[in-house]
Amino acid sequence: MRTKIIILTSVVILGTLLAACGPSTIYTQPAPPMRTLTVTGSGMVTLSPDMACISIGVHTEDESATAAIDANNTRAQAVIETIKGFNVAEADIQTTNFSIYPRQVYDDNNNITGLTYLVDNTVYVTVRDLDTLGDLLDAVVQSGANTIGGISFDVSDRTAALSQARLAAVTNARTQADELAAATGVTVGAVQTISYYDSTPIVYEEYARAPMADMVASVPVQAGTMQITTTVTIVYEIQD
Repeated sequence: MRTKIIILTSVVILGTLLAACGPSTIYTQPAPPMRTLTVTGSGMVTLSPDMACISIGVHTEDESATAAIDANNTRAQAVIETIKGFNVAEADIQTTNFSIYPRQVYDDNNNITGLTYLVDNTVYVTVRDLDTLGDLLDAVVQSGANTIGGISFDVSDRTAALSQARLAAVTNARTQADELAAATGVTVGAVQTISYYDSTPIVYEEYARAPMADMVASVPVQAGTMQITTTVTIVYEIQD
């Protein structure tokens, strides 16, 4: 009988030890979800452009490829020298296209009678003195340019304006959050997330691409204004 008691006691002790070494489960009450308030604010700064970019080109045609190229080179060089005469730096004059291609010539019966060679030379010009832009356009036409692309106006440095727009957007978002919180009887807590988007469009003005040999007056150009806009989305914690 004593032997059985000892064996039974050993089994109980072993079971207790195994239970103590095994995994244990602790049950905790889940934290309530955070209440948040999401608002979107915007800030805008209006600027006056201080620079313009424009494509200026020379187009020539001739039955001889050599003659077409020579004529184009002469006129294009004259155009570039004219541009430089308005204190445009060489770094602000960039060749963006030079091409030569043949075009078939047809008679009234739709028969091919020969070839004409077309040559184009285009430069992309940045003008940093807008007061001279109208006179520059008139001068390059007079010196041989006959294709001009759309003018785009821009601001050379947007850093300060972007900072101002972002601060205005954050202020606008906080004002909205405070108004909504006051209306619902809660308090705005800490910021949880912030995202933003800057919009800095370039102002374009369409300009003729057709031959402009008859243009003699100074070209009227209006730079207008441009808006830099920042949109910010902020998520705040809601407190009682």
